Amino acid sequence: MNKNNNPQPCFAQSELEGIAEALTDTNTGLTGSEIGHLLASLKMSDVSAEMTKRKRLYNAFAERQNSTGNRRAVLQFIREAMKPERYAMKLDRFEPMRTNLNRVLLLCGLVVDEGGTLSSVQHATTLSEASRRAHDLRTDLARRGVHPDVLLFCKAELVSDNYFHAVLEATKSIANKLRSKTGLNEDGAKLVDMALSGNNPRLAINALTSDSHRSEQSGFANLLKGTFGMFRNPAAHEAKILWTMTKADAEDLLSLASLIHRRLDAAAII
Repeated sequence: MNKNNNPQPCFAQSELEGIAEALTDTNTGLTGSEIGHLLASLKMSDVSAEMTKRKRLYNAFAERQNSTGNRRAVLQFIREAMKPERYAMKLDRFEPMRTNLNRVLLLCGLVVDEGGTLSSVQHATTLSEASRRAHDLRTDLARRGVHPDVLLFCKAELVSDNYFHAVLEATKSIANKLRSKTGLNEDGAKLVDMALSGNNPRLAINALTSDSHRSEQSGFANLLKGTFGMFRNPAAHEAKILWTMTKADAEDLLSLASLIHRRLDAAAII
C-alpha cells in the first residue's frame, strides 16, 4: 500500500493474513462460533469452515475482496468484531485483541480505538513503530501527567503492555525512592514505618505542627503500606497467571504511584 492517507481499494494478501491472524489469536481472539456468526451476519461466504480459524477467516476475507474489488466488507467485519459491547463480560479479551489487531492495521494506515471505532491514521512504516503505537498505555499515562520516575521503572513492561509487571515495578519504584531519600535498607511496611511513622520520622510531607498535619502524615504512610500490601506483595509472590490486571487497573495504580512520588519529592528530610 502507498504510504499516504488515501486508502487503496483492497488489502494486500499479506495484510489480510496479518488481520486474520490477529483476530484469531489463540488466547484472546475470536472463537470458531464467533467467526461463523460474524461471517453469516455480514453475508460473507464461510468458504473453509473446516480449516484453522486463521485460514478460515483469511479465505473468507480474500473471497469477498476478490469478488467485489474493494475492502469494505473486511473493514465492516473488523468494526463488528471490535464492538466493545461484545466483550462486556469478557474484559480480559478486548484490549489484547485490539492491540494485536492494531499492530497490523497501523501498517495499513488504520487503527481501532478503545471505543471500537476504526479510523484512518498515518501509516506506521516499521514493525517496531507499529508495535509502539499499538501499545498505548504509555500514551495514556503521559496524557495523565504520570510522574517520570514511574515510567522509568516500568518502561520495558509498558512497551509490551505487561500490566502484571508494570504494577510490580511501579511499586518497587516507590520503595526505591524511600530508600534513596532516607538511606534506609528495609523494604515494605517496615521501610514505610521507619521513614514516615512515629514521633521522629525520617521524612515529613508537611510541617507536622498540628494534629491535622500528623493525621495527613499517618494517612500517607498507611497509603504506602496499603499499596505495597494490595499490589506489590500479591504480584511478587503469586504466579502471573493468577494475578488479573486490566489496563484500566494498571492506569489507576500507576497514577496513584505518580501521586506518591510527587509527595515524596516534596517531602522534607528530617
